[in-house]
Amino acid sequence: MTGYRARRLPVQLGPAAWNALLPAEPAVQPLARDTTADFVLVGAGFAGLSAARRLTQLQPGARILVLEAGRLAEGAAGRNSGFMIDLPHDLQSADYAGAGDDRAWIARNRQAIGFAAEAVEEYGIDRNFFDRAGKINGAASAAAQAHNDSYARHLAALGEHCEKLDAQEMRALTGSPHYRSGLFSPGTVMLQPAGYIRGLARGLRAAGVMIHEASPARALTRQGPGWQVTTPGGRVSTSRIILTVNGHLESFGVARGRLMQLFLYAVMTPELDAETLARLGGAPRWGVTPADPMGTTVRRIDSGQGGNRLLLRSCATLRPDMRPRRRDLARAAAVMRRKFAQRFPQLAGLRMEHAWAGPLCLSLNGVSVTREIEAGLVSGCVQNGLGTARGTLTGIAAAELAAGVPSPLTDFFATEAAPRRLPPQPLRQLGANALLRLREWRARAE
Repeated sequence: MTGYRARRLPVQLGPAAWNALLPAEPAVQPLARDTTADFVLVGAGFAGLSAARRLTQLQPGARILVLEAGRLAEGAAGRNSGFMIDLPHDLQSADYAGAGDDRAWIARNRQAIGFAAEAVEEYGIDRNFFDRAGKINGAASAAAQAHNDSYARHLAALGEHCEKLDAQEMRALTGSPHYRSGLFSPGTVMLQPAGYIRGLARGLRAAGVMIHEASPARALTRQGPGWQVTTPGGRVSTSRIILTVNGHLESFGVARGRLMQLFLYAVMTPELDAETLARLGGAPRWGVTPADPMGTTVRRIDSGQGGNRLLLRSCATLRPDMRPRRRDLARAAAVMRRKFAQRFPQLAGLRMEHAWAGPLCLSLNGVSVTREIEAGLVSGCVQNGLGTARGTLTGIAAAELAAGVPSPLTDFFATEAAPRRLPPQPLRQLGANALLRLREWRARAE
């Protein structure tokens, strides 16, 4: 092809609450002139910034330029729930057990965590933003407890440690009487995702990487043996482009009709005062994922991560046009207010300070699109709802592909199948959302 043009740009709904908890950043510095670079990365989330860091390792002194359509950590990177998970975590399964080589995926996920941990050390990122606290799969029903039992057997077969918690232990940890049991696994890192992303960007800038916010890539045009990237403020001539835009890969015409564009929704409380914290009880930091993947994720954070607050994340909507709807967020926020009251009756009626939509992208067969699209154009996209760890991995692999440095990671992604084609519209949207509502109803206790 001679080029690719973005048909749409990211649309956000509600604040990126993790980012809102942090001090204001300096004024935005968009690209404002024509320039050149050895590598241009489109997208400054987990994948894009991980790719930039890997390039600094592979080609010291290379001119690396990152373009971000909005502000750092205002997109998906600041809208997730902050779990960087090492173990199998297949959102399309009943109990997270993967369908492929789970031992290999555990090793890859731990590679991503190790890469991120090295960045925390190298760039002096606040350790509160990268907390090796582990996580709990919480079960509120007999069916969910059976999911946890099945998952525990699966982990045991893989040689992985986990610890079962009873209802009393779950209440002592969370302050909630809602859970009948839990399954603790120690390898998950609990991020302050916006803090981690900001710290990564600061470290990269100090290393000479140019990061321009409010600079969406509108077009990628073949220019002789190289490429030209067009933004509203200027053009960049380069020999290699890396697309790290997750589901927006489809916006550039790649993998059309093969990617599921979803939004998940979250709410966060205001800062809890001393009296409210005393009523809540429990530990100051923890994270619970639901034993049923369609249930509700809950986190508690403390002042080191942005204040003493609780976060809930639940409900999903398929939106192939990648535009969140206010009515979807309003419905999800109402659902989560009810779920909050169920989990924390001692705090029932507490208002939520923030509510937002966060995008994610899945493929039917759980594969990414991490490959060379054509000469000089590489993709590190489609994280299947696991943007922190999987995004880090696809970013590393995309950088290695662009730099021409093969590795076990690039070899793995080279063997992945293409994303399976989705059913046609309107069947896709109607059928998927009906199925999501059914699965949400079945997991209503979770």
